Amino acid sequence: MNDKPSQRTEAQRYVAMNRKARFDYFITDTVEAGIMLTGTEVKSLRSGQASIQEAFAGPKDGALYLLNAYVPEYKLAGEHLQHETRRPRKLLLHKREMNKLMGVVNREGMTIVPLGIYFNKRGMAKVELGLAKGKHKADKRDTIKKRDWERDKARIMRERG
Repeated sequence: MNDKPSQRTEAQRYVAMNRKARFDYFITDTVEAGIMLTGTEVKSLRSGQASIQEAFAGPKDGALYLLNAYVPEYKLAGEHLQHETRRPRKLLLHKREMNKLMGVVNREGMTIVPLGIYFNKRGMAKVELGLAKGKHKADKRDTIKKRDWERDKARIMRERG
């Protein structure tokens, strides 16, 4: 069976996912952005070893950067070709999109959280950014309660046939 990238499941499509982001934040809007990477970073991402759990996006020098994302060194490259593992990586957005995101962040106190890194059909690395507002403890408990109920409901329906 031929497994093309367009036929892959949603979970297989991502190189790195920030699953905890949807638990910690209310995601109001999502945006796809390109990311500037070096060659060894791309190789390391393709092997699926990145982590964006503590990462966030923020302004720096008039552009939007992905900060605190971990992309490990690529072992097969020479020492002089290696990249810094937690360096700021520039995000590629249209000026209008960037101004819109930064305006909402400044006005309403929201944050920009990376939800996932993936390669599109053309093989370009993309970052899915979410415009997020933090959840309070009660909201998180409510999310856990809903998730448990959905799991129990599915189990009951499976048992009944």
